[in-house]
Amino acid sequence: MSVGASDKAFHVSWDQFHRDARALAWRLAEIGPFTAIVAITRGGLVPAAIIARELDLRIVESICVASYDADNRQGKLEILKPVAAAIAQAEGGKTLVIDDLVDTGATARIVRTLLPKAHFAAVYAKPLGRPYVDTFMTEVSQDTWIYFPWDLGLAFQAPIATGR
Repeated sequence: MSVGASDKAFHVSWDQFHRDARALAWRLAEIGPFTAIVAITRGGLVPAAIIARELDLRIVESICVASYDADNRQGKLEILKPVAAAIAQAEGGKTLVIDDLVDTGATARIVRTLLPKAHFAAVYAKPLGRPYVDTFMTEVSQDTWIYFPWDLGLAFQAPIATGR
């Protein structure tokens, strides 16, 4: 879905995102322990840092997957940087994969082929993506566009009733 394709918008502040990521960490603490965390970039970098701190994980890796084009339309998936071989080879169910959002599940599916035993978690999940993550914090409708705090600047927000 591209920006503007939906009338539903979910604006997430830095405070709210931090609270949601910490709440996800509480859920994951009950499931762990984990030995390493893999952030799906770019969106998974911020929650991975928060969760790594909360779970005292020192091995932090990333996998770089491009799935949105310059116009924020989901397109062909491309792995720009794979997971380090040491993580991929040692992966025995103790690796935690983090993303900010699972939308359609396309990114999670491709990463799961590389780390099939990892525990996948996302802060936010949409219905089409839910089957591809093991743990998530908050579900939003498929037709909602999430505006993350790193995508926003401070500006006036019109009341919902005005429709503008």
